[in-house]
Parts: sequence; C-alpha cells; structure tokens
Amino acid sequence: MQWVKVLGGLVGASALLGLGIILGHFAIPKGADAPAPGVSVSQDLDLEILESVMKQLDASKIRENLRELSREPHLASSPRDEALAQLLLQRWRDPESGLDAAEAPTYEVLLSFPSREQPNRVAVVGPTGTVLFSCRQSEQNLTGEQGGPDVVPPYAAYAPPGTPQAVNAAKHGVAGVLVYTDPADINDGHSSASQTFPNSWRLPPSGVERGSYYEYFGDPLTPYLPANPSSFRLNPDTVPGFPPIPTQPIGFEDAKILLCNLQGTLAPAAWQGALGCDYKLGPGFRPDGDFPADSQVNVSVHNRLELRNSSNVLGIIRGAVEPDRYVLYGNHRDSWVHGAVDPSSGTAVLLELSRVLGTLLKKGTWRPRRSIVFASWGAEEFGLIGSTEFTEEFFSKLQERTVAYINVDISVFANATLRAQGTPPVQSVIFSAAKQIPAPGLDGLSIYDNWIRYFNRSSTAYGLVPSLGSLGAGSDYAPFIHFLGISSMDIAYTYDRSKTSARIYPTYHTAFDTFGYVDKFVDPGFSSHQAVARTAGSVLLRLSDSLFLPLNVSDYGETLRNFLQAAQRDLGVLLEQHSISLGPLVTAVEKFEGAAAALGQRVSALQKDTPDPLQVRMLNDQLMLLERTFLNPRAFPEERYYSHVLWAPRTGSVATFPGLANACSRAMNTSLGSAAWAEVQRQLSILVVALEGAAATLRPVADL
Repeated sequence: MQWVKVLGGLVGASALLGLGIILGHFAIPKGADAPAPGVSVSQDLDLEILESVMKQLDASKIRENLRELSREPHLASSPRDEALAQLLLQRWRDPESGLDAAEAPTYEVLLSFPSREQPNRVAVVGPTGTVLFSCRQSEQNLTGEQGGPDVVPPYAAYAPPGTPQAVNAAKHGVAGVLVYTDPADINDGHSSASQTFPNSWRLPPSGVERGSYYEYFGDPLTPYLPANPSSFRLNPDTVPGFPPIPTQPIGFEDAKILLCNLQGTLAPAAWQGALGCDYKLGPGFRPDGDFPADSQVNVSVHNRLELRNSSNVLGIIRGAVEPDRYVLYGNHRDSWVHGAVDPSSGTAVLLELSRVLGTLLKKGTWRPRRSIVFASWGAEEFGLIGSTEFTEEFFSKLQERTVAYINVDISVFANATLRAQGTPPVQSVIFSAAKQIPAPGLDGLSIYDNWIRYFNRSSTAYGLVPSLGSLGAGSDYAPFIHFLGISSMDIAYTYDRSKTSARIYPTYHTAFDTFGYVDKFVDPGFSSHQAVARTAGSVLLRLSDSLFLPLNVSDYGETLRNFLQAAQRDLGVLLEQHSISLGPLVTAVEKFEGAAAALGQRVSALQKDTPDPLQVRMLNDQLMLLERTFLNPRAFPEERYYSHVLWAPRTGSVATFPGLANACSRAMNTSLGSAAWAEVQRQLSILVVALEGAAATLRPVADL
C-alpha cells in the first residue's frame, strides 16, 4: 500500500523487521427522446442560475451533514453504511429538494475483515514463550469515539491469516510484514501525546492506518464483470493480487519499541524516521535493549474473506435537451472508521450540492441541458469496488454517453488552497470556475488567484497557471479514466506545503478521523468545504448546461509536446542506437496539435453565430469522445483495467509516454534485436496509432 512505511519484512531468528445504466431504466421516461415542449434546443448556461447556486451553498448545512455522516463508524457493507445509503435515498427522494429519481443497486463482493473472536496480535516473546511485550490491538480511546463496538480494529485488508515466528529469513525468505506510519511522514516529526490529537491535528502515538492491500481495483472475484449473481467468479483461494504473507499495521508508539531495540546494519537514510533512534535492519535485538537477545516477534493474523452486499446510491436529474448525455459526480460513502475527512467531507458536499440543485428542480426554475448523475459509491476503501462494478455493468452505455466524471472524495484535507487533478481537457473548465469564486478568508482573491500562489507551472500557451495534477488510481475516478476513457477530475482543498511535510492529513484511516477533528482543526467554520462545493458545483453546471462543452482539447497538445520532448531528450540517443526512430511520433503529435487547433477555431466560429443544433451535437461529440481514442486494451496486458496509453502506471524514470518509458527501462540492458526492444517498437506504434486516431476524431466529421 502506498503511504505507509514498512516496519519490517522478516520474522527472523530473533526479531521481525525488515441504468441501461440506471439512467436508461428509470431516468428517461417514455417520449423523452426529444426535448420537452417549450424547451429551447439552444439552451445554454444561465449565469444567473449559476450565481444563485453559488450563493445558496451553505457552509453550516455542510457542517451538519458531516456531523450526521460521521456520527458512527460506517465500514463498507456494515449496518451503518447501509443506513447511510438509505439516508441518501431519502434526501434524493425528498418532495421539496429531491431529484428526478434515485436507486440503490447492490453488488455481492468479496471483502476482508479481522476476526472478532481471534484478534490480530503482534508480540515479543521470550525463549520460553513468555509474552514480553504486546502491541496495542486498538487505539487509545481519547475522545470516547475510539472504543465503540463498531470501531474495526486495525488490520490490513486482504492480508492472509497466519502466525509467523522464528523464521530464518536468510534461508526461508520473508514470513510476515509489519507496517506503520512514521511521525516524520504525517506529523512533521512530532510524536508526543501533548503535541497530537486532541491537542492538535497530528496523529496520536496509538493511531494506526488501516487500508486495503489488494493490488488491483474492483471486486476481486469478478474482474471485468459486474458482481451480479449471474457472473462467473474466480476461486477465492487462487485470486491474484492479494498479499502473499501475513501483514499487520501497528502504531508508531509500538513501532518505536521494536525499531529502537533492533541491532544490525543501519537502515538506508530514506528509511530513517522521527522515532528518536537510528533505525537498524536486524536481525536480533540489542544486548543492551529492553528484550533478551534471543527473543522473537510473533505476528498472529486472523483475517477472513467474506462475500457481502454493498450498495451504490444513484440520484438522477434528467436533462431537458440532451437526456442521453451524462455528467457524473461521485464520491464514495464507506470509511474505515468514522471517516469524517475520508470520505464524509466529500459526501457532505455532495448532499449540499444536490439539495440546492434539487430545490431549484422541484420549484421548476431550472433543469439542466444534459442529465446529471450523482453517485455514492460503496466499498471504495477495499479497492474502488462500487465504482468499478458500475463501470463494468454499464461499460458500453457509459462510454457512448458520458461527458465527464467529477470526483470529490476527500473534499478538504486542510484549508489553505484548492488542489485539482484531471485530464488536460478539463483544465479550462476548472480554471473558469475557480476564477469566479472568492477564496475563503482572503478579501479580493479568487480561488484561482490563491491556487496559483501555492501550485503553479509555466505554460507555453497561457504563461503562469495553476498546476493541474494527473490522475493515478487513488480514488473512484480510476475506472472512469483508465478503463472507460472518460474525461475525469478530482477536486479538493489542501494544505500549505511550505508549512508541513505531511504526505496526507495525519489521522488518515484511523479512529481519530472524527467530526470533532474536522470541526476544530481541519476546517473550522467549514469555509473550505463551501469553497469546494462552489468550485465543483460550478464545474458541474458548466458541463451540464453549456451549449458547447467547455472541454479544451488543445490543452492535450501541451501534454503531448512535453512527453515528446522528454522522449527526445532522454531516450532519443538510445533509441537511435537500436534503429528506432521517433519521427512517426513527432508527426503524430503535430497532426494532433493541428487538428485540435482547427477544432477550436470551428467552435469559436459557431459560438459567434446561431449554430444548427445538429452541428453543435456533432462537435460536442468530438470533444466528448476524444479521451476514448487514447484507449488500447491490449497496450498493457500486464496491467488490469489500464487501457489509457497516456496515463497508465509509469515505472520507467523518464517523464514521457508510460508505455514507451516502461518498455525502454526494461530493454535498457538487453541485446540488440531482443524481445524487449521489439516491445519498445510495439509501444511506439501503439502511441502513433492512438495519436493519429485522436487527430482523426477531431477533424470535421465528414472527413473520413
């Protein structure tokens, strides 16, 4: 799992270290193929409606939403998780502020839980088996919220059961793993109780980061198939992607006792942390330490796999003109414990935005041009399961009809500035929204003005602009961009990097992520939550209501040009030595840039005129479908679900096209004419074909 520091990999001789979519079913009534009577096919974004929505988004209501959502733990498939699904349904069916329709489809998925009867345990035992020290099995109950019966004990989901001990790692390999979160990574080095929650936002010493250790995403038993009763399922005993050895997370107060008593070689500098001692690799305990030198570490893991029902909740607003074009806005619902930040800060914003839009809808003062789908995904924490099952079930319909996907998972990490990630075409619509919304607590500054102070880059086209991050696989946008090729984004407020080195908010995935934590430390007053609601809401309305889709495909040209220049600079000589030319790739990038610029000119010309509705529709389809042209399901056969040739995982060190970078990295030390160099040629061809196909998609539709 990313974002955790490995305490150890060895249980050694002496120590351990080392609708159709639901839309198609109920949202589009019979006779809705054409616009409703009285609806103008030229309906465009209404700036007065946009401004009204911005004013109505209420920070106090977001706060009350969060209080209710995080009142109890709501682990995926738990009774409280399902109760929150019913709460969403109730809100979205409200006669005064509800949506057109709402449903909660359920999938039967494979989840992993610790045993209540046999709790997972980490202990140091003496040569006679006497327990000399035991790590905590639960976090310290500091606020009365960490000790309830519904607080799941710390565990590593999908780690197999086992009780490794006294293994000679040199002969038998790794038998077990402990993981912990070092205070150097999330607390700026602070580790004492007086410096941590509830006295500050920092993680208490007993805090343990839960997480899923499943390598892929989606239900483990039904890859590429929805987890419905009729679907084929893999054998749970042979499912790929689970950890091969028992694994258990512990808090840094316990990690300190183990680490600071180890002897052996000094660990690498990158492994050193803030526990107040030199981290060593073992084997064995120090003779002058707290334990006899022949003591051992025992890890007992009793996790179990279970098939459980997990619900997505979908709320629909039917489009007035183009009901068959969908703008999706999603956030997952489940959490490891109370989950006030992750994910309830996002759900609280989702509920407030849908309340405001639902109220306008019920009053009859607004209906979007295109359909809006609000989604509350289930079982995200176990591996993006709810969103992935949804994309698997409605693959074709979503690919044909979805304009964009907006993800607001954690809406507020901290209260300094906006942070947005996305594919290049969404940059312009996020910028447009951010420029129109005041930054909280900063008179005269817009969110855009504030954002550019914290994260910026120099653009050849625009000069200095905020940095738009790229999308990996950290939240529910992953299946939409990597599997379906849908333009996607993730929006949040975050912290000032100059004031903290934290890689994420400190209580992430622990029992200390509570409403009080958010209310007191993360966002007092909830102005940052309101800012995210306004930004994401403005983006949603611009995408759903604008006559011309506000997707700037020319912005992809800058990304492609940067990737190309990196390949020429860092790989060009090497490729020439193996008679591989980047010439076709250069030409393909130029073709794309030319086609994108020409399309932009056609949009500008049509915007100055009274365009024919069919012309608008055809052009919007070109904008919408561009992202799909970068998909090649055979490009990365070793990577499940990753089909996008521009955003697949990159293991090579060169910041260029991932397939090319990875292939060159693997071929680097192989001989001329090897299979590895043939793969470099293949990846280059895949890129050229994808870029030429993208350029063809952007050219006038009559040009075959």
